[in-house]
Amino acid sequence: MKNRGSIEERKIYSGILDEEITLMIYYPYNYSTLYKYSLLIAHDGSDYFKFGRMARTMDELLEGEEIEDLIVVGIPYNSVEERKEKYHPDGKKQGDFMRFLANELSPYLDEQFPTYHLGSSRAMIGDSLAATISLTTALQYPRTFGKVLLQSPFVNEEIIQMVEDFNSPELLSIYHVAGTEETDVKTTDGTTKDFITPNRELNKVLGERGFDYFYEEFEGDHTWKYWQKDLKRALKMMFKK
Repeated sequence: MKNRGSIEERKIYSGILDEEITLMIYYPYNYSTLYKYSLLIAHDGSDYFKFGRMARTMDELLEGEEIEDLIVVGIPYNSVEERKEKYHPDGKKQGDFMRFLANELSPYLDEQFPTYHLGSSRAMIGDSLAATISLTTALQYPRTFGKVLLQSPFVNEEIIQMVEDFNSPELLSIYHVAGTEETDVKTTDGTTKDFITPNRELNKVLGERGFDYFYEEFEGDHTWKYWQKDLKRALKMMFKK
């Protein structure tokens, strides 16, 4: 591959969370302030760059002119406990983290980079609980984040209810995959959960509500082996040039 993008690490202070947040920013190889860019915010950011091979996948797609000009902003988590506090629907920091994304991070990115300043040009991606926070934030702030890429999200009744109560499905485009073997997933709290059954329920509700929506099940389990393979298609579908 001839052309490679670059990754820069930045820090942004969040007054809402009262902490410094690390950002991993991927710039396309031909980045220029003369062009405008869409934004993809990746929760579990370091995992997407390490296990998901995000930068390499982006390089391939941009070199082949298969996707639009896109900047990726990864947000790593510091610990498993912090991840749950910010991503889980019952997490004590979840509400503040969503407010940070909409009211602090989004304006910061629009100020720092040549973006479109449109919800339809801002997307979020995540795996498992990181997919959950992507969906809940988009449902809460659909005019700020208009695209969501979900890889095997954690789904409970609260998530289903949020989708059922959402009254503007025309504002969101959603990409959603889950694995047929995600029947006995080991979680960070030491328990095991069935992921595929609630994901199928989520698919049913999303499909009935009239979202711009894609769903597919892959033959595999709740691991990066399968999410990494899916990433190229997800990006091509959601950011087709």
